This record gives sequence, C-alpha cells and structure tokens, in this order.
Amino acid sequence: MALSGRFVRLALLVSLAVGLNLMGHALVDELDFQVFPRHEPVLHLMVLSAAGLYVMLMAIPFMPGIEIGLALLLLLGGEGALLVYMSTVLALSISYWVGRLMPERTISRLLQWLHFHRAAKMVMQVEEVSPSERIGKIYNLAPAGIVPFLLRHRFLAVAALLNLPGNALIGGGGGISLVLGMSRLIPYYQYLLTVALAVAPVPLLFYILEL
Repeated sequence: MALSGRFVRLALLVSLAVGLNLMGHALVDELDFQVFPRHEPVLHLMVLSAAGLYVMLMAIPFMPGIEIGLALLLLLGGEGALLVYMSTVLALSISYWVGRLMPERTISRLLQWLHFHRAAKMVMQVEEVSPSERIGKIYNLAPAGIVPFLLRHRFLAVAALLNLPGNALIGGGGGISLVLGMSRLIPYYQYLLTVALAVAPVPLLFYILEL
C-alpha cells in the first residue's frame, strides 16, 4: 500500500514538473520572433516585459530557464546581455530566499510525503543541527562516494548544475536554488557570488560578439 502511494505521489510530482517544463518551452517558442522596425515604438516596453516574465519563470522550479535566457539573448543580442544577466541573478536569488524562508523541516516532510522514509530520517538528523554544522553532519551520515565529493566541491557543483543543458529535468535553476535555500548549506553571500560567476559566461560571450 505504501509502495503504491509512493508511486502515485511521485507520478503527481513528475506530472507537475513535466507540465511546467512544457509550459516553459511553449513560452520560449512565443519569444521566437523577429523585431522589425515597426516594433520600435514599443520595443522598450516589450524588453522590460520580457525581462520581468523571464525573472518570474526562471524563479519557478522545472522551468527551462537556460532555454528562455538564450531565447532572450538571441532576441536582444549583446545589448541585452547585461539585462539578461541581472535578471538571471535576481530570479535565482528570489528562488533561494523563498526556500530559505520556508520552515526548517520542509525537505524532510516532502520526503516523508513521498514515502522515502530512510532519506527523510537522514535529512531530519541534518535539520536538527545548526546550518554551520550541517556539512559535517552530512559527511558523517552519507556513504562514501559521490555525496562527500559534491560537498567538497559544492560551489563548482552548483555552477555546473545551473549551466547544465536540460537541467529543467532536475528542477531547473529555480528548483536548484530553492533546494539550496531550504537546505541552508550555503550562506547567501557565497551563493550569490557562485551564481554571479556561474551565469556570467553566456551573456558575456553575447556581449563580446556584439563588439
């Protein structure tokens, strides 16, 4: 019974993720148009509206943030690189703080709801200690292998995940940032610096190519 309940709840979660992902791709297709001179009078309004929409979508888990950002860069070119860059950092910061402001036991409760009781128990043990002690606690609880490696290189891991093509399948930039905020494993100033460096290369490349 518990096993069937787990599959039902996982199916609901996956369906939600797929639905959000498809919605994001549909919006990317909507952005795929040419800006002709006749659009010039409303161009600035369109750009600001697109940037606002991008921030909102990028902050939502399972949205294809990379694809939406690239669509905006292709639309705006190098002149819009700074706007896209700042919008990306803002969106991921919003996701982080939404997660940070959630109750302490949100992750363990979600795992319990999904019937992942062993994982929930481990997370609850981590949640019992202060944020500064959580890295060490995970080291002690996690089996040797990938988890300790990722913890040792957590900033590089975050940067890699944020730039991973198709990362919407694992939550997208918004989902990754939300979980990081919920986990409280990385203080915001370290997270902000990591994000600022991680998302810079593509907008910078577009800017350089326009010179």
